[in-house]
Amino acid sequence: MSLSLLQPSFLMSKTRSYAKIFIGSRLFLTAMAIHLSLRVAPLDLQQGGNSRIPYVHVPVARMSILVYIATAINTFLFLLTKHPLFLRSFGTGTEMGAFSTLFTLVTGGFRGRPMWGTFWVWDARLTSVKPI
Repeated sequence: MSLSLLQPSFLMSKTRSYAKIFIGSRLFLTAMAIHLSLRVAPLDLQQGGNSRIPYVHVPVARMSILVYIATAINTFLFLLTKHPLFLRSFGTGTEMGAFSTLFTLVTGGFRGRPMWGTFWVWDARLTSVKPI
């Protein structure tokens, strides 16, 4: 019985049936999180609405890193086992990682413009080291 659970046809049929539910719930929860963080979160006294952007920017940045790590692990497991379930997550993982990275860059730019007067500061010394 336990060996039949590891058969690719059984696992692929189960993941195919649950994939729509997981994708739909993920999209719904993501939309709710963005709505709550950008619309419902209270304003900061000094920064105003700009204080809400890190509620989206930081989780998306962490998500992009985690998605790329999970994709790398799944790709490594596919190379070891040749199980098609591990290969299935490769295309979706890279697309989600690229979207999360793009979203991180966009929200980071919107955070930088009101705070520092420019969207990007490419010189790290300008932001991290204060002159004596």
